[in-house]
Amino acid sequence: MKNVNRVFFCNSLSLVFLVPSFTRSTLRFTYSSASASAASSSPNRAIHCMASDSPQPGDGSVSLPPPLSAAVPTSSASSAIDFLSLCTRLKTTPRAGWIKRDVKDPESIADHMYRMGLMALISSDIPGVNRDKCMKMAIVHDIAEAIVGDITPSCGISKEEKNRRESEALEHMCKLLGGGERANEIAELWREYEENSSPEAKVVKDFDKVEMILQALEYEQAQGKDLEEFFQSTAGKFQTDIGKAWASEIVSRRRKQH
Repeated sequence: MKNVNRVFFCNSLSLVFLVPSFTRSTLRFTYSSASASAASSSPNRAIHCMASDSPQPGDGSVSLPPPLSAAVPTSSASSAIDFLSLCTRLKTTPRAGWIKRDVKDPESIADHMYRMGLMALISSDIPGVNRDKCMKMAIVHDIAEAIVGDITPSCGISKEEKNRRESEALEHMCKLLGGGERANEIAELWREYEENSSPEAKVVKDFDKVEMILQALEYEQAQGKDLEEFFQSTAGKFQTDIGKAWASEIVSRRRKQH
């Protein structure tokens, strides 16, 4: 099956979104009349909230992902590069929470996952926790956002709907990778994280929150912002000793600067 790169725009933020073209209707992204010149001048502005599942005639909606029976690339090199090219969206899509708070030059989804991976790398050994698995889980836990964008609670989308969209996006990405052992590993790590069903998932869930409040502290220091809401949203929600200890250290440093 021939893949065709397409460029879309969101009526709130310009979006350069490279996806293969498929025929099945599932996830929908709404196209607006935003100018192409505006998008080319700000290529890193990306969608954060999904459009309605009910497209209007002529609205330019695109359907994702392909059916399970869709053909996959014939060579492992081809499938790997297709997968990695799609993942570039993780490098260029800003995290939605910072955009909504007018943070300048906000981190990308990939920035966030990378530092979580470092957290797993430098963390002390924890009985019953596989540190290598934590590193892998950290760098795939938001991977579906390469397709669906960074869906936050303020988008007005239920957790169930968010999970459905991300699950279908992950399914598409694993098909694009060609299936097999590596694709299955990514899918299993992602589902385990989503379900919070293992000791590693609990650690990485905590790293997700720790990374966010550390980033919030850094934006407060660099840009004079008050990002209290991010600290409030995570207070009392850490599941592990390491998560609690690192969060406490960040909060302690924040108190000293106020």
